Amino acid sequence: MLKGLQFLPALSLIFSFTAVAGGHLAGEAGAHDHGHHDHGSIQAAPAAAEAKVFFIQPADGELLDAGEIKVVFGIEGMQVAPAGTDTPNSGHHHLLIDVEEMPDMTMPLPASENIRHFGKGQTETTLQLAPGTHRLQLLLGNYAHIPHNPPVLSQVIEVRVK
Repeated sequence: MLKGLQFLPALSLIFSFTAVAGGHLAGEAGAHDHGHHDHGSIQAAPAAAEAKVFFIQPADGELLDAGEIKVVFGIEGMQVAPAGTDTPNSGHHHLLIDVEEMPDMTMPLPASENIRHFGKGQTETTLQLAPGTHRLQLLLGNYAHIPHNPPVLSQVIEVRVK
């Protein structure tokens, strides 16, 4: 009767490893290291009143050549700090690409093709985007990838790729 439950210890172990890797198994695409925090007890850090994130490049409405597209992030009123570094008035960038529905702002942001994490404190990246129009937005996350309260979000920009 309990044969079907034999997988539970192994499944629990997988979830434990996944939680430590921030929602990804070590080595999996999107995995990041941000220390060993219990996300269940972490709350959103307050955002500085004057905090804002924005795109330095590309510009809204810019027509871009296919290939590697350089994206540069800007921040004012707060500091950039790597994930796992619990420094007041700091966070790290997350790039939202063609996101149709905003993620839960009270939970760690999931890593995916549409939500890119820059947990090492990066302030720029290069993207490969398919030809067409794309919506980009920046969202600052605290040391545990949870957006601040209120969220520090950039304006959405649209770029067109040839």
